[in-house]
Amino acid sequence: MVTLIPTPYSYSSAVVAGEYVFLGLHRGFGETFAQQLHDAFDQLQKTLLQCNVSLEQLVKIHVYLKDITNLPEMEQAIYSYFEHNRFPARMTTTTEFVDSDCLMMIDGVAYSPISQ
Repeated sequence: MVTLIPTPYSYSSAVVAGEYVFLGLHRGFGETFAQQLHDAFDQLQKTLLQCNVSLEQLVKIHVYLKDITNLPEMEQAIYSYFEHNRFPARMTTTTEFVDSDCLMMIDGVAYSPISQ
C-alpha cells in the first residue's frame, strides 16, 4: 500500500511505501539561513508526524545549500536534531534555487518497520 502526503504543487511532501517514507523537498522560510534551516526541520517533523514516524527514524537526508559557506552552521544545527552518534546518512550539495530567497532545502528517507 502506498500513502501520499500531497502538496499544492507537482510533488508529494512524503510517500509512504511499505516500511519506508520518502520525503520530498522541504524548504524553510525566514530572512536568515538559520531561520530557514530550523523552519525546514520543523516542516520535516510535521510531515513525518503525518506518517506516524519520528525524526529519529530518518536513515538518509540530502541537504541542498545555496551557499557552501553555510555548511559549518548547518553542521552545528544538525547536532540539535539528532542524538550524538545517531545521525542519518547525509549528502550535502550546493545548487541554485528557483526561488531567489531560498537558501536551503532538505529531502530524505525514513524507515518505519511495519511491526511498530
